Amino acid sequence: MRAVLIAAAGLLAAAPAARAGDEARGAEVYESCAACHGDKGVGTDSGPALVGVVGRKAASADGFRYSPAMKRSGITWDAAALDQFIADPQGKVKGNRMPFDGVADAADRDALVAYLQGLK
Repeated sequence: MRAVLIAAAGLLAAAPAARAGDEARGAEVYESCAACHGDKGVGTDSGPALVGVVGRKAASADGFRYSPAMKRSGITWDAAALDQFIADPQGKVKGNRMPFDGVADAADRDALVAYLQGLK
């Protein structure tokens, strides 16, 4: 039992370092998003700002004209919803206006979601 507790403590101690690595990789992946979504909380004509996206209801950021499909989606952006959307935007919300095929690599999506979770 003691060995299990020691191993668990080690994993918990390593978690922040792993997340930091994910966020750094996520920042690299995000560079392909920034052309349409801007950075530092500023969206563009092509996409809304993604600062604070985690926990936000879809199609609710001020200053962006959302598609009817996104408005009807009823999504609240959590890690799972972001992962699904980033993997296949048209599959998750058919008829949305985002002209992006998605990120196929699960590790890249995980890193990107970790990065988005840190944008506040």
